[in-house]
Amino acid sequence: MAAVTEVSETLAGLTGLLGQLEDFYLDLHRHPELAFQERRTANLVAQQLRRLGYRVSAGIGRTGVVGELANGDGPTVLLRADMDALPLAELTGLPYLSRETVVTEQGREVPVMHACGHDMHVTWLLGAAALLARRPRRWAGRLLVVFQPGEESGEGAQRMVDDGLFDRFGRPDVLFGQHVSPAPAARIGMRAGPLMAAMDALRVRLFGQGASAARPEASVDPVVLAAATVMRLQTVVSREVSPAERVVLTVGQIHAGTAETLIPAEAQLGLSVRTFEEPVRKRVLDAVERIVRAEAAAAAAPRPPEIERVSSYPQLVNDEAATHRLWAAFAEHFGATEVFESELIAGSEDFGVLSAAAQAPSVFWTVGCSDPERYARAKAKGRFAQDIPSIHSPRFAPQRHPTLPVGVRALVTAAMTWLNPG
Repeated sequence: MAAVTEVSETLAGLTGLLGQLEDFYLDLHRHPELAFQERRTANLVAQQLRRLGYRVSAGIGRTGVVGELANGDGPTVLLRADMDALPLAELTGLPYLSRETVVTEQGREVPVMHACGHDMHVTWLLGAAALLARRPRRWAGRLLVVFQPGEESGEGAQRMVDDGLFDRFGRPDVLFGQHVSPAPAARIGMRAGPLMAAMDALRVRLFGQGASAARPEASVDPVVLAAATVMRLQTVVSREVSPAERVVLTVGQIHAGTAETLIPAEAQLGLSVRTFEEPVRKRVLDAVERIVRAEAAAAAAPRPPEIERVSSYPQLVNDEAATHRLWAAFAEHFGATEVFESELIAGSEDFGVLSAAAQAPSVFWTVGCSDPERYARAKAKGRFAQDIPSIHSPRFAPQRHPTLPVGVRALVTAAMTWLNPG
């Protein structure tokens, strides 16, 4: 385990670096970019890493960036941050809120917001990269800092792997990642073994027969079919899985029609399924397909529906031994009361793709970012869901301090727990 004094000396420059990191964070928040469009973010990251002396490779997995810093004999540690934002209009009211809009590959103009904290993740990793580069005498080994595109689409980690991430840079001995959470700022949530759910995102095309709204008898209405399908899908969780089996099924998109006076010929649904056990995952996905096809048949659809799996994350599982080792290091450096055992998280992450491809142990943890007093009041009143904006909410905004420095300290501590020369 890294000695407290060595980590402290490595972190000694953090106070002087915070102003620069905060400016960088505010800039990223104002200028979010969707999955695989993170060109501005990637360019800024690459520039910063080059100034710090890292060997930089860009364009990996389309817009990913890898920085490599070799520092003598020792293990290879990979630190990862994701860069992409979400198609949401920001409603935080912050003076640095995003007003960005982009045109998607489908030709739709959408607002963009960092509603998942990836701007904070990028800033954390740049801060850790800077501090470790400035204190090479305090550690030994090789550091890989990976800035990943497309986490929200579920494709980013796999694209980097397919583009030769580990063939080009070698396989790390351990991988680390972290994510903001609505917990009180500065508190670190960890869990050995399963942490986050597997996720499957599906796109469903439902086919009808278009007609005038004045002649519904001449149509097969895909809007009605879509509505019936959505309602029937709600019974999968409530009637087809045990209450003890954690499952979330959400229909997040419905698209149909171009005018109020027309019955369209097609409707589309976008839905996601989150599960923690492979048999349950298969059973739920089979149920979704059965219901979609049965509702189409009941509506006398002119052709069967099309069901496409557009993305898929494996369950995120932390290595037991590495998690216990890192928990002890965090408890020593932050204090035992600041580290808590996380509950299973229904959200999903493609970080596990990297550790599976590397065939190396990995640990992923959360860093609280909510105002502690506001959090305590909401919990006391039973209004946590109403008063504390969740990740992916248009009102989500991390408390910058102490969230920013704590995240940097956590990454440095994790890296040095493995890279410590002593």
